[in-house]
Amino acid sequence: MTPVFNDSAKLGFGLMRLPEKDGVIDHEQLCKMVDAYMASGFNYFDTAYIYHGGKSETAAREALVKRYPRESFTLADKLPAWCIKEEADIEKILNDQLDRLGTDYIDYYLLHSVEDGNNYDTYEKYDCFSWGLQKKAEGKIKHFGFSYHGSPELLVKVLDAHPEVEFVQIQLNYADWNNPVVRSGELYNILNDRNIPIIVMEPVKGGTLANLTPNLEEKFKAVRPDDSAASWALRYVASLPGVKSILSGMSNEEQMNDNIKTFVGFEPLTAEEETVVNEVRDLMLSTNLIACTSCRYCTDGCPMGISIPDVFRAVNTLRLYPEDVFRPKMFYQGLSERTAKASECVECGQCEGVCPQHLSIVDYLKEAAAAFEN
Repeated sequence: MTPVFNDSAKLGFGLMRLPEKDGVIDHEQLCKMVDAYMASGFNYFDTAYIYHGGKSETAAREALVKRYPRESFTLADKLPAWCIKEEADIEKILNDQLDRLGTDYIDYYLLHSVEDGNNYDTYEKYDCFSWGLQKKAEGKIKHFGFSYHGSPELLVKVLDAHPEVEFVQIQLNYADWNNPVVRSGELYNILNDRNIPIIVMEPVKGGTLANLTPNLEEKFKAVRPDDSAASWALRYVASLPGVKSILSGMSNEEQMNDNIKTFVGFEPLTAEEETVVNEVRDLMLSTNLIACTSCRYCTDGCPMGISIPDVFRAVNTLRLYPEDVFRPKMFYQGLSERTAKASECVECGQCEGVCPQHLSIVDYLKEAAAAFEN
């Protein structure tokens, strides 16, 4: 049965970067965001077992499931390979998720972060693809797919081996289209050629494409003065054939309202606008930045408690503005008063093992220590 993705799913509400207050999820603001999103005609919510340290699913229960009829929205959730130590864990995780969400079924269920190496090997070892079909037959999930961070070559292998997959979620944005590590363009073409519905994650690259340097943002403003840089990134992916839902990890009401503005009465990119996006991309990539999307998978298991994405924000700021070391250094000093310093890294490699962007995190932390701790 082919999954139905209609206009109500076009803007997906990613529940990975929820608003926080005093270090916990801000329930009041989240409810306002959910209400605005639903009132605008959208209904696709994406969460995962590990988001917000395991709190994202319960936040969805309180802000969404308890407050809206179950048939009025759809939920996407994920099975994490790195939490599977034995076969019994698979069923336990799904039952935990249903309990956290407060629902009897999940509309879209994904194997989380299929990629070359351990994750894909784990899913095959425990026959998770067949398990997913079994859960569909039982009615616990409605549609089955996977999120993907691997190579195009592996994607072809997985799709050939598992034609039962109904949809695939990939990282896709204009900055990563030709990225030699992410290879978004190749992944998109493989899926689109096979008519497999595509869910897009990181369309704004963890906020990077929403916070451009003034010279880059001006190129967008010259064409559409009232539109944000984030709206250009969203329209880029939403204009591609085969893309059914674009997940935005909205962290406040301002971001929610801007995204709703983009998708209500959606306008695909014109040929002229696509040329502008390509110009911005070429200029952006001429600056060598750390391609961190702030997913924070690295921070949960860091034995020293280093806030790695925030350290990288400081490094990227210095790379962009090498003449203004004062601002990133002050930011870093404030950060190091709350969390461990980059120099405290013990080089265990845990972070690199879970990084979807396959970054050389240990080396970048050494760069940060040399730049900011002297």
